[in-house]
Amino acid sequence: MPDPNRNTALAQLGGTPHRRYYTGRNLKRAVAIEDLRAMAHRRTPRFVLEYLEGGAEDEATLLRERTSYADWRFVPRQLVDVSERSLTAEILGKPASAPMIVAPTGLNGLFRPGGDIALAAAAAHAGVPFVQSTMSNDRMEDVACAPGLHHWWQLYVFGGDEIWQELLRRADAAGCEALVLTTNAQIFGNREWSARTQSSKTSPSIPTLAETLLHPPWCARALRYGVLPSFRNVVDFVPKGSRSFFECAFWIRDHQPTSLSWDTVAKIRAAWRKPFVLKGVLHPDDVRWALDAGVDAITLSSHGGRQLDWTVAGLDVLPAAREIVGDRAEIYVSGGVRRGTDMLKALALGADAVMAGRAPLYGLCAEGRAGVERALEILRDEALDAMGLLGASSISEIGRDLLAPAAPR
Repeated sequence: MPDPNRNTALAQLGGTPHRRYYTGRNLKRAVAIEDLRAMAHRRTPRFVLEYLEGGAEDEATLLRERTSYADWRFVPRQLVDVSERSLTAEILGKPASAPMIVAPTGLNGLFRPGGDIALAAAAAHAGVPFVQSTMSNDRMEDVACAPGLHHWWQLYVFGGDEIWQELLRRADAAGCEALVLTTNAQIFGNREWSARTQSSKTSPSIPTLAETLLHPPWCARALRYGVLPSFRNVVDFVPKGSRSFFECAFWIRDHQPTSLSWDTVAKIRAAWRKPFVLKGVLHPDDVRWALDAGVDAITLSSHGGRQLDWTVAGLDVLPAAREIVGDRAEIYVSGGVRRGTDMLKALALGADAVMAGRAPLYGLCAEGRAGVERALEILRDEALDAMGLLGASSISEIGRDLLAPAAPR
């Protein structure tokens, strides 16, 4: 967790006043995403935190996702009437209260039982889309019941074609408005720190189990709802002898084809007639291929720094991607969003929206649905305030002229 004093040397004398993040239970006192993160760390076992927080290998990509935003500084306008400000956006033809999407994340039942339902309900309350993962723990039909939800389905391809075809059929029947195909997870990233919490692929280590007991509320919830969650949308595709939590996850990983190609994209595009989003693109040539494949949107993403280490961040390639795409498709940036100002920087560099993954999950770990609502509220309020300070009343006024590269260190 970042040192809260890292940027505040000029505001302190001899280390005073001492500063720390809030870790109590009053969500209104969580004034930044880092407070929710601190609350999550206090309440959550280490093995769950390693899954949530960790990246691949040296975690250089994970770090780059955050530092890429620090490479840009605002150039605000003054004496502009900003008494009326709005973040209202249109995402894939649907209205949204902000240019933000709750990103697809798997295993949310580890954080809270019913985690996917909580995320979806909070997203609906906030008026932004929610993308449900193939590796989610709540049935898509149950998630779809959230009133006012803009429900998208994220697809991992595994096993035979009949599996993704059935998942698409169910997603369509459940009213999902868009399909998000993840392209960069066919080989599982080398997430060393998460692996160190296990004695084998399917068993936590004894120290991990002992540390988990230091979190009685988490343990009580886990015991009440069955210890570890099930992958309820895909478990029926897995052999009966491999349906426990860890075994199911590894069976699916082992059956994701490394032959995934643009031919696969074409087959899925032909089978899905609603908006189609390709997630995981970083190379300019792949942006061009995605346009040729007829996608409606592209998500620039390193998979949260959890796949190939030492890659660029989505924000790094955003300006070039926008130049290639023009107005032919929407572009989203995923990874590292912790501030409302991150959202505005992405918009200024050409994004139509950002996908927030870990930020709402910190809220989920901290206080369930209410914590997610608080996370989305914080991002929205920060962005609205920053818009006013920038001299912008609407997202259409957030352009490249409001940014300058940070001075070299």
